[in-house]
Amino acid sequence: MKSNKIIVLINKPISKVFEFTITPPNSTFWIDGVAKEETNEWPVQIGTVYKLTNNKGDISNVIVKQIINNELVEWIFEDKNYHCRYTFKPVKNNKTEFTYYKWVDKGEIDEPFTLKTLNKLKLVIK
Repeated sequence: MKSNKIIVLINKPISKVFEFTITPPNSTFWIDGVAKEETNEWPVQIGTVYKLTNNKGDISNVIVKQIINNELVEWIFEDKNYHCRYTFKPVKNNKTEFTYYKWVDKGEIDEPFTLKTLNKLKLVIK
């Protein structure tokens, strides 16, 4: 699989969904493979580095490539091969359409997200 795209409707306002998904350590609450998450600066901006530690203690650094408040955030992994983008669209009655999109330039995606992962996100957003 070279790309993985999943769209879900979240019953929260766009500002809450956006803020929750970019704020450490919130990934640890909904992405099973992330045990620790931190950034090198706050607020997040282009060039911010997210340091993600998995359950085995392996560390991945992902860099913010693009960010538009309440619209999108895109990361590129240090290897310059993996890309990940979240997009946010407002829906009636303070709901948000959240799109998760991950792709690789070469090879295949390791452990692609499933709808189960995004359904977990829906449950943990405060």
